[in-house]
Amino acid sequence: MRVSQQAAFILHARSYRETSLLIEAFTRDHGRVGLVARGVRRERSRLPRGLLQPLQPLLLDWIGQGELATLTAAEAAGGPLAVQGEALLAAMYVNELMLRLSARQDASPGAFAAYLECLTQLSGGIDLPWTLRRFERDLLAELGYGLALAQCADGTPVAVGRDYAYDPDSGPLPWCEPSPFVRVAGAALLALERDEPPVTEHLSQLRRMVRAVIRRHLGAELKSWTLVQRGARSPHPRR
Repeated sequence: MRVSQQAAFILHARSYRETSLLIEAFTRDHGRVGLVARGVRRERSRLPRGLLQPLQPLLLDWIGQGELATLTAAEAAGGPLAVQGEALLAAMYVNELMLRLSARQDASPGAFAAYLECLTQLSGGIDLPWTLRRFERDLLAELGYGLALAQCADGTPVAVGRDYAYDPDSGPLPWCEPSPFVRVAGAALLALERDEPPVTEHLSQLRRMVRAVIRRHLGAELKSWTLVQRGARSPHPRR
């Protein structure tokens, strides 16, 4: 199979053998793909190694199928996204989430659109915590793990004035202590459902809730969570 001019971003790249790179790319029409950039670490490589970095919009060509194809061409599809400071930590988290949660060769143009919008918002420094919550919500939905936000597990509607325990498997349950699940306000759930920025306290609740859901699907922690926690020790709101 030969693919040409595919919109993509690099999620991760590492050295392979003496002169090559192994690349995980997220593409618009083919989902996450594994690519070998052969000879790209040579001094005179025909592939532009400097472009094969995260946060750089790309157009990629490759040949092959299965788990690993061969990258044959790469060109910039625009300037690199200017993401710095806390936004850079957030972008690292977004890339790790894409890498860990998505499956190879599982096309999702909707997930690609959500990813691109998230990076664009991060590069503009626009409300980082809310940008991440919206991205997590949209990505989980696109990948088939949609969050239950407006309705309880028993079918009753979520109420603004009540608190809930969020079960990662079945959704919100009326809060009752003790509970092994994250406590979250109904107003927070409905704000995320309606795409309306909640108050800061509710953003923190949503962060903990979504993290529990992601942990359940992955069965593990994300490395970037540790970095984000370190960054959160500043006076700025946690992400």
